[in-house]
Amino acid sequence: MQSKIQMRDVNLDQLDDSSLLKEFAYINGEWCADLDGKTIDIFNPATDAWVGCVPKLTAIASSKAITAAEQAFKVWSQFLPQERARILRKWYELVLDNKHDLAIIMTSEQGKPLAESYGEIDYAASFLEFYAEEAKRPNIEGVTSHLENAEVE
Repeated sequence: MQSKIQMRDVNLDQLDDSSLLKEFAYINGEWCADLDGKTIDIFNPATDAWVGCVPKLTAIASSKAITAAEQAFKVWSQFLPQERARILRKWYELVLDNKHDLAIIMTSEQGKPLAESYGEIDYAASFLEFYAEEAKRPNIEGVTSHLENAEVE
């Protein structure tokens, strides 16, 4: 029987930046495995080739991730609109700069044609671009001042 490494999806050899393929969970600003070390293997459904594995998070780890996200939102909501726009725009640019690798990863994990993955990445990036622009515009539901330390009434 071949090992997983020998059966790894050959598409992944085409990555320009293999660091984009993560086999960890992102919790509270850190890439981490679950404490119990259990994982879920990911296979390309089109070829059955092994893509990698991800942590099988416990309920405790999932709860920790939710709490961290709630705390991160509190910090995010304090950023000035211009800073939020800048961060979202940078994310948009990073997605487009890494579109080739992201499409290879998406194709490997989902078994879809590469052209379809490119289309989905462009579509997803368009939301980042849209919200980067919208972040600068106040709306009637809530207005964040463009001035730091402005009081909310």
